[in-house]
Amino acid sequence: MSTPEDWNTKIIAEFRANEGRVGGNFEGAPMLLIHHRGRKSGRELVTPTMYLADDNDPDTIYVFASKAGAPTNPAWYYNLTAAGSARVERGTETYPVTVAEVTGQTRDRIYAEQASRYPGFAGYAEKTAGIRTIPVLALART
Repeated sequence: MSTPEDWNTKIIAEFRANEGRVGGNFEGAPMLLIHHRGRKSGRELVTPTMYLADDNDPDTIYVFASKAGAPTNPAWYYNLTAAGSARVERGTETYPVTVAEVTGQTRDRIYAEQASRYPGFAGYAEKTAGIRTIPVLALART
């Protein structure tokens, strides 16, 4: 049986071979790779995820700790919030970012926009209703 790590490895290879584009379920979706360090293991990690560009600030993008609607947040969320910084690969470019959690009405507006563009995110929110609010992180180029 395939593990999430195997799946991520395939997506990462496809992303890098195609200048930031991938196929399958993510064909046409904005994707990036987040480089972060495990807060417990200390290992360098790379996580593929979709993002939403900020309409008013080209240096800010948003990522969603949906974990496909699982009842817990993904480990990368904790790694990023603990570190406060990371690096991202976006297209063919790699650059450092600061990490800030988005909350309240701003979070709700950004998440709603992502869900309107990619309905799977609405499904993730339904699956987590009453269990957790899916975190939204702002990644700002430094």
